[in-house]
Amino acid sequence: MKRDPDKTLVVIDGVRTPFLKMGTDFGAIDATEQGRVVVQTLLLRTGIDPAIVDELIFGSVSQPADAANVARVIALRAGLPEHVPAMTVHRNCASGLEALTAAADRLTAGRGDVFIVGGTENMTRIPLFFTLVAAAKFAALSRAKSAGGKAVAAFGFRPADFAPVVGLKLGLTDPVSGLNMGETAERLAREFDISREAQDEFALQSHLKAAAARDALAREIVPVYLPGSKSGFADRDNGIREGQTKEALSRLAPVFEKTTGTVTAGNSSQISDGAAALLVMSESRAESLGLTPLGRLVDFAWSGCDPKRMGLGPAFAIRDLHERTDLRPEDADLVEVNEAFAAQVLAVMKLLKTSPFDGLALPEERLNPQGGAIALGHPVGATGARLVLTALKQLKANGGKSALVSFCIGGGQGGAAWLETLT
Repeated sequence: MKRDPDKTLVVIDGVRTPFLKMGTDFGAIDATEQGRVVVQTLLLRTGIDPAIVDELIFGSVSQPADAANVARVIALRAGLPEHVPAMTVHRNCASGLEALTAAADRLTAGRGDVFIVGGTENMTRIPLFFTLVAAAKFAALSRAKSAGGKAVAAFGFRPADFAPVVGLKLGLTDPVSGLNMGETAERLAREFDISREAQDEFALQSHLKAAAARDALAREIVPVYLPGSKSGFADRDNGIREGQTKEALSRLAPVFEKTTGTVTAGNSSQISDGAAALLVMSESRAESLGLTPLGRLVDFAWSGCDPKRMGLGPAFAIRDLHERTDLRPEDADLVEVNEAFAAQVLAVMKLLKTSPFDGLALPEERLNPQGGAIALGHPVGATGARLVLTALKQLKANGGKSALVSFCIGGGQGGAAWLETLT
């Protein structure tokens, strides 16, 4: 089928911050500042006139409390004119990909043809909360008028009222299944007979591949100024362990099921801070502006699955995308599947080899060539844009033609997108 260049979304360029482990240097800034850095850098690198941008769409899962619709704050602080609207999207781990597909939908509907998309997440700054009981006591204290009334309200507090509710823990727990994301990975490890050894081996390979790709990954990254830090800036992903060994991984204790579990901090994605941004537009607009795209979005698919087995989402999305395009993973020069957990990716690989999925097996030798979230980190709102950027940069560097990216999504969903170069 001949494509319509007016309705075909192309990616011109992209940039990301380093991905830094939670509790490290990006604690000095917030998700808004991370987003400002990548959007402003993207504008400068591409030389695009900010006034022609039709909309900025950014993914963020835990928006800062002081920056409602964080996308709008990022847009204005990065220098986009006031007339350019901005929207924050949230599809858990695939929010950054949702931003891209939302732009594609707008293009198809004729509601703009130049967009900045991406995502930002500062998981270090996800807040702690008080319980509802404690909040009611604080409210009573604030309403009390007299000294005696305030004293009575204050004496109503108990030590337990000051124990915080961890926002990050709430966000990583599915309210429908009652399981946190690690517990869903443990379920898949049991159901698909995935050993601890296999998970640790997968994690080791993620670190080894990422360490070998340091120079290539550096081409995606913009240094970020860090006020008050000794180094003054961050310019490298700090979760990659160049000296990682299987022996070291094997010594880590299970996190989610203490006695019989196999999922550890070492074979799970790292909780991280970071942001990524992409300049996208119609193919015809890129041509009129004299811009050479990295590649185009061919098609995408979103799918639902059992929340207790949320990690299987990529299998369903890849199948649905195959039904839309007739393309198979084996047709791709590379495949990027987000590494939420080693057990989860390994389960997807096993499921895709079964007959219900028409043998849509992933080409293991082309899977995550530069490592994945186990080594690089997973700032949930940003990872979707990062995978698209990483895939297209690899195609450009290696002369490849096409890439498949896919995600599992908390709550029981999957997302997949097919990308290809224009040459």
